[in-house]
Amino acid sequence: MPLWRVLQAVCLVGLVGVVVRAQNYGDEIEVNYADAYYNEINEGDQAEEAPTSNPPPPCSAPEFSKWDKLFTMLENSQMKENMLLQYSDDLMKVELRSLRGEVLQFVAQYGGSCAAAVESAARRAGVQADLQLKQALDRLRETAAEQGEQQEEVLRRILEAGGEQAARLDRLENSCLNGAAEWGEPEMGGRTKSFQTRHATEDGGEKGNKGKLDISEELQSLREQLELYVRATSTRVLPAGCDMALFFPMRSPKTHAEIIPQHSMQTNAFTACLWVKPTQVLNKTVLFSYGTTTNPLELQLVLNGQSILFTVGGEAHLVEAQGAVEEGSWTHLCGSWSSEQGLASLWVHGQKVASSPGVAEGHQLPTGGNIILGQEYSADGLAKRFGFQDIFNAEEAFTGKMTGVNVWDRVLGKDEISQLARADGRRCGNRGNLVAWGVSQIVTKGGVELIF
Repeated sequence: MPLWRVLQAVCLVGLVGVVVRAQNYGDEIEVNYADAYYNEINEGDQAEEAPTSNPPPPCSAPEFSKWDKLFTMLENSQMKENMLLQYSDDLMKVELRSLRGEVLQFVAQYGGSCAAAVESAARRAGVQADLQLKQALDRLRETAAEQGEQQEEVLRRILEAGGEQAARLDRLENSCLNGAAEWGEPEMGGRTKSFQTRHATEDGGEKGNKGKLDISEELQSLREQLELYVRATSTRVLPAGCDMALFFPMRSPKTHAEIIPQHSMQTNAFTACLWVKPTQVLNKTVLFSYGTTTNPLELQLVLNGQSILFTVGGEAHLVEAQGAVEEGSWTHLCGSWSSEQGLASLWVHGQKVASSPGVAEGHQLPTGGNIILGQEYSADGLAKRFGFQDIFNAEEAFTGKMTGVNVWDRVLGKDEISQLARADGRRCGNRGNLVAWGVSQIVTKGGVELIF
């Protein structure tokens, strides 16, 4: 029973006792209200002598008035109420101590088994999640393999059709040449062809011309179909054997993707590589950005029109290569830097196109930053990261496709970068040890999608 119900019961008992005692005392006391007292002194009263009062006997009990009895009764009821409250308080303390002991005993007896059950359930959930993830990856690989086989089959058929058409064109050319030679060749003995022979040759020439026109029209139609197919497949085929890409559909202050590195980004050297296919580039389009609370622009790969810019430690340390990127075409970009020599280099399609010494020499990349694709954090953007305001600039957002994003904590050699830049490569190239494409966790926001 709750404590407040116990208190209500005690108060009710006390009030009932007060009412009963008041009725008993009221029955014993008689009050006479017949005499009226006024503040007046009569002349006869003044002449009367004051009566002498006999002293009360020494052992007689004093007489109590009605109000004395009422006050005495209230004091007794208050005392009883206090005693009941004290008793109920002690009783509740004893019960709470007993309940606490029972709870502690229950926890000591069953706490170990409950913790083991929770740990076992969490382990089973983790195993199931790993199994589902593995199954999803297997299905993804199977789908990619099937799509690759279908594309190879279609290309094989196209090549066979092209070979057949080329053979037909060769035969047609040979027949035309042979016909022209027969038409202009004189007969033996200096005689020309007869009228019938020339007439038959003219009919054959007309049929040959008609056949050539039909073949030409058929070839033109086939060429148009091939061009349509090549354009359609080129938009879906990813370079270097990559099986997925990030699609940035529009410019907005929320469109970006965040990559969680596998290891700490604190390093004295690094190389970052990626494939990009921009839909449109403006004066500043951010591809790759790594920033911390102290410096939101530690590392950056930025497009400026068709030029590519590479910065380390801030915009003051800049390397630029012009005419490196085209809209609607896949381009492989790499940026490498070493703190010991301060040498920063830009690579486009496996070729070094720009290099600059003394870039952030002696600098060390700090840990605890964020890798952002398609946007950059500003100074106040990092402060607003956990709020509800827009933290990016829509004018700097990247639109297009991006794949093969890898980062190493060392400077890659020329041969390694050349292998990564091969459009006909396998498995999207070698994976980085800081960021590995297809392995590192990617968090997409603002409408960015993973496409396959």
